[in-house]
Amino acid sequence: MGGFFAAALKEDCVFDIYYGTDYHSHLGTRRAGMVVYGKDGFNRAIHNIENSPFRTKFSSDFNTMEGTMGLGCISDYDPQPLLIRSHHGTYAIATVGKVNNTDEIVKEMFSDSRTHFLEMSGGDINKTELTAALINQKENLIDGIRYAQETIKGSMSILLLTPKAIYCARDLLGRTPIVLGKKEEGFCASFESFAHLNLGYSDYRELGPGEIVAMTPESVTTLAQPGKKMRICTFLWVYYGYPSSRYENVSVEEMRCKCGAMLAKRDRASWDKIDTVAGVPDSGTAHAIGYSNESGVPFSRPFIKYTPTWPRSFMPPTQKKRDLIARMKLIPVHELIRGRSLLLIDDSIVRGTQLRETTEFLYNSGAREVHVRPACPPLVFGCKFINFSRSTSEMELITRRVIRGAEGENVPREVFDEYADPDSERYKRMQDDICRRLGFTSLSFNRLDDMIEAIGVDPENLCTYCWNGKE
Repeated sequence: MGGFFAAALKEDCVFDIYYGTDYHSHLGTRRAGMVVYGKDGFNRAIHNIENSPFRTKFSSDFNTMEGTMGLGCISDYDPQPLLIRSHHGTYAIATVGKVNNTDEIVKEMFSDSRTHFLEMSGGDINKTELTAALINQKENLIDGIRYAQETIKGSMSILLLTPKAIYCARDLLGRTPIVLGKKEEGFCASFESFAHLNLGYSDYRELGPGEIVAMTPESVTTLAQPGKKMRICTFLWVYYGYPSSRYENVSVEEMRCKCGAMLAKRDRASWDKIDTVAGVPDSGTAHAIGYSNESGVPFSRPFIKYTPTWPRSFMPPTQKKRDLIARMKLIPVHELIRGRSLLLIDDSIVRGTQLRETTEFLYNSGAREVHVRPACPPLVFGCKFINFSRSTSEMELITRRVIRGAEGENVPREVFDEYADPDSERYKRMQDDICRRLGFTSLSFNRLDDMIEAIGVDPENLCTYCWNGKE
């Protein structure tokens, strides 16, 4: 995953780029960059942010950069933004997305030209460099951007900085957002809608799926009209989005509260069995508040997430170390745990490792029972559009491990469809198996129809592939 922020102003934009990009730190953990264009041309900086937050790494750059247009980005993997010199002139580019057909694209490009790509550690090709190479196949930037988006299987949203304008292009099916803000000095473009509010901007508008605009300090001009089909990622509301953000004019925090209330309505039989409702910090908290408000069962915080020196940007790339740090962050409040029956709401269960260890942690701290209610349905299919999790294989999903144990290898697609159906016997057996494996007192997932109702967006405009395998 990743996030980006751009600004085109009549005055220096570095302050806005610095803080606007920092507001995206929850979306990436490994690399970050800033680039601005001013009287001395392009000025760029890229840093590793695995061991310290964005603002710390870029504080010296903040004091030396200057320019009226610029962009910044946070990335889980690829170093960016990149500076590209081509027949279009020199431009800077940052992307958010996923490329599933890299080998196919590279093979095709090698067969037609003598281009080359820099190889990253592990042999991968930077997806932003690949996107720029595709853009450069066409005679103008707009045709190039559209060609890149149409060629890439997955998704690709783009910010592209030239000396004259910043081109903002939302991916073809709008799987990730781009939101515009406006103030007297100019305009900004952002992944997260809240990132511009404290910088003096007011909401201007959201780009439609596939829309391309040119942003200058004076105006925003549409160069490619939005498409009619949209598949924005539903997981943005469930987990990835920051609580104060909005997508398609739907509040993340409000959706999570509604989602928790829907969970409670389905779970009425459990109300008398539990003493308190708690959310796994931070993304499970609003879901738990919604459950508590609907059920009347008190909300409490039996553990607190220690954040002063452990922001998400500190999370290391290996799963083993991430699990360790996740445990280290949670500090128990034993008075709210001992002897109690807790209902715990997390945003989702991916691998199950952290939630199993959290449950053990609560039992070891004196909890009598731990009932778990994930805020979304079981994740049966690995995301192939925006990389919502770090899972490198579908077999890392606990659902897939349970299904393989029950069905063996080479499971037919129609069987997976049964496991995604909350009214099927296979689904119920899978839910019971996950409950047993992870050591919960009871387990009940949210339903997809309830979750979609909590969002309130037309289901045809939502991507729900990771739950039902439907594109």
